[in-house]
Amino acid sequence: MSGFFEEVKRRKVYRVAAAYIIAAGGIIQLASAAFPAWELPNWALRLVIVLLLAGFPIALILAWAFDVTPQGIRATPSLVAPRTHRRRNVIMLVATGVVVSAIAGFFLLPRASARKIDKSIAVLPFENLSDDKENAYFADGIQDDVLTNLSKIGDLKVISRTSVMPYRGKTSNVREIGKALGVATILEGSVRRIGNRVRVNVQLINAENDEHIWAEDYDRDLTDVFAIQTDLAQKIVGELQAKLSPAEQARIERKPTENGEAYLAFVQAHNLHNALEDIGKLKQSEQLYARAIELDPKFALALARYSQLESWIFHTFDPTRERRQKARAFAEQALQLQPDLPEAHLAMGFSLYYGDNDFEAAQKEFEIARHGLPNESEVYLALGAIQRRLGKWAESTDNLEKAASLNPKDSWPLQNLAFNYQMLRDFDAANKTIDRGLQINPTGVGLWEIKSKLAIFEKGDFSVAEKAFDAMKSMPLNNEEKLRIAGGRADVFLLERKYKEGLREAESLSDDLLAPIPPALCAKYYLIGFARKALQDETGARAAFLKAKDLLEAQLKQTPDAADMHIQLAKVLAYLGEKDAALAEAQRATELLPESKDAFGGPDITEGAAEVYSIVGENGRAIETLNGLLSRPGAVTVPLLKLSPAWDLLRNDPRFQTLIDKYGAKA
Repeated sequence: MSGFFEEVKRRKVYRVAAAYIIAAGGIIQLASAAFPAWELPNWALRLVIVLLLAGFPIALILAWAFDVTPQGIRATPSLVAPRTHRRRNVIMLVATGVVVSAIAGFFLLPRASARKIDKSIAVLPFENLSDDKENAYFADGIQDDVLTNLSKIGDLKVISRTSVMPYRGKTSNVREIGKALGVATILEGSVRRIGNRVRVNVQLINAENDEHIWAEDYDRDLTDVFAIQTDLAQKIVGELQAKLSPAEQARIERKPTENGEAYLAFVQAHNLHNALEDIGKLKQSEQLYARAIELDPKFALALARYSQLESWIFHTFDPTRERRQKARAFAEQALQLQPDLPEAHLAMGFSLYYGDNDFEAAQKEFEIARHGLPNESEVYLALGAIQRRLGKWAESTDNLEKAASLNPKDSWPLQNLAFNYQMLRDFDAANKTIDRGLQINPTGVGLWEIKSKLAIFEKGDFSVAEKAFDAMKSMPLNNEEKLRIAGGRADVFLLERKYKEGLREAESLSDDLLAPIPPALCAKYYLIGFARKALQDETGARAAFLKAKDLLEAQLKQTPDAADMHIQLAKVLAYLGEKDAALAEAQRATELLPESKDAFGGPDITEGAAEVYSIVGENGRAIETLNGLLSRPGAVTVPLLKLSPAWDLLRNDPRFQTLIDKYGAKA
């Protein structure tokens, strides 16, 4: 053994080992500091350490075999010794290097694994431990506010509320949740409220190994709930080593209101606001937002969310001047109170988007909101929606993908993304996107509607729609969904030229249920008129078209700038034989929403104008318009032109067949 140590000393292996350890330690220290700044993954540092550990025995062997001399690197001369001793010494040298590397690795690699957790988090629904189970909304509010505070920090990735809510009350494995949501950490918590006292317990968990990183208990007055939320956000930022700018710090420290009752009303309103397709819950949300503002007229966040709600109802259910004005007024009040509130800019953006069709101005507001809410899926969704209307399809698609990544358990961003691909006639990408949505929400009525339309528009295939309608018979549906399905069935029957069945479905739609949605009520009587005309019931058709005309004219008194209402009225007037009035309405619609202004909604108006030209006998104008539509992004396809009875009046025109042949060959 003494001979081995003498050889190690003679061959200067000690010096090389010491130099190697010092250099390797420096490299590891440098990598530990630099890799987080460069946002390299955890395995990058582990790889560096493994390579350095593996290199240590190799360095010892090289130091044993060679020496640095004034003449350069030379083989170290061997002393006269038995061959077995030389072999033993080499084996001992290698074994020593391996053992030292293994011991160092045992201590270094676990620390490297824990060195940096990816700066991503999902805040799961907080458990309500209050005796009064109605306080569940309060627990949701605490969770939502913590999530919102974190979403304002640009150096974090924070998963949207919609994607975490499905985990309420479930005992899913934390690792599985982290993998499903694409995050490294999970925040779990519970809330107990007794009178004006609030107890909050939270745990931050590493989703990669299910280990608790940090836990905290808070026992405060209700008025201190915002301090809890701010403290939570700051501690999570610290644990994840995220950067927090002064502006972000100020935003998460700001109290939205000093009034506890106003806050509770706001929390309830915000919970109901998330039911975007349930008009009943949305109207309850209106009342609660109004209550919150009544209790605290300076509650800017409540004003912003109230404005956004009004814009959504205007856009989807009730496009009246009064609702549009309310949305704008609330957004303006919120901005006057807090000019830098990102939610207020988001609300103003939606008011400009839905209320004014001012897409450029809306985009500017959404960009301001994005800087303040860098993790808010809704902001990227809004930007994507605006950009496609401006014809910026690539940017729109990127932002919709970002929205989907921040909200991986919500099918709505994917539904919007599929619209992009459909308009670009990329049916393969559209179908794959819708299938992703259906994996998340297999019973989504809107998803099945789009999937059915994709099959019809791409191939003239009705089988997907028929399967979807059969599957929906066994689904639990609300009234809005039932109306939507019945309307969809009527549309499909008419495309299939099953006019009696289409008429039956259209007439089955309840006027009372449709009344809160004026565009849908107008569409009902248009469908009835179309079906009766196809069945050669001219009297019945005229009566239905006259009813549709009355409804549309009444609605246009409320919303005179609604291009979709003008083009629908134009088609009704065309079927009633009022050619000049029909052409005037079609022109008015295309002036209100030209494709140059709206590359997403404009083509629908242009297609409607082409239908009007066809109905009134201006075939050349109709075919020229269709030629333009087929050459640009839009919903019109050759299979649709071939099968839709809306174009029957053009079928005997050779120019129409030439158009079909031209674009059919390209397809």
